[in-house]
Amino acid sequence: MHIADGIIDARICLAAHAVSAAAIYFAGRKTPAEEIPKMGISGSALFVASLIHIPIAGTAIHPGLYGLAGIILGKRAFPVIYTVLLFQALIFQHGGLLTLGVNALNMGAGAFAAHLIWKQKYLPESIRAILAGLIGVVVPAAMMTLEFEWTGYGQGIRYVFSIYIVVAALEGLFTWIVVKFFRKVKSNILN
Repeated sequence: MHIADGIIDARICLAAHAVSAAAIYFAGRKTPAEEIPKMGISGSALFVASLIHIPIAGTAIHPGLYGLAGIILGKRAFPVIYTVLLFQALIFQHGGLLTLGVNALNMGAGAFAAHLIWKQKYLPESIRAILAGLIGVVVPAAMMTLEFEWTGYGQGIRYVFSIYIVVAALEGLFTWIVVKFFRKVKSNILN
């Protein structure tokens, strides 16, 4: 789901960096000290999940865990996702430095949408967890698909989006399992 440098117009990428910087500021300001370890552990989990490559239908996809990040971190997921993407770009060349802002906005939007779903207390927790995990993948995949369509890049991008639907369903189930685990051990990590 990482967009490499050279696909999106540089002006759009620079604007995305500016929006990302503002989002980092507003999501990260006044962060209580007790939130910082949770952000670090979540960032580590996101980074490690990116190392798990699953071959599906001629491509390889890795879990993102953006829905889970949205549940655990709420609005603070954005600075964590940005930092993880920065390290992925520097170490593994996933995405690029120019497109870092675009990628962060795409994946951060998935986490934010998951956070909004998680806050809907009128739904059963299991449904919220599954939907949050699912939407945490669908939103970034849809945004990436639209961006590729707008640039005229890649004829098979809709095919790739259909693969992400399968991944989204798996992440929804995984998110539900993790939420159940945290409830079972009476962890206060969930928002």
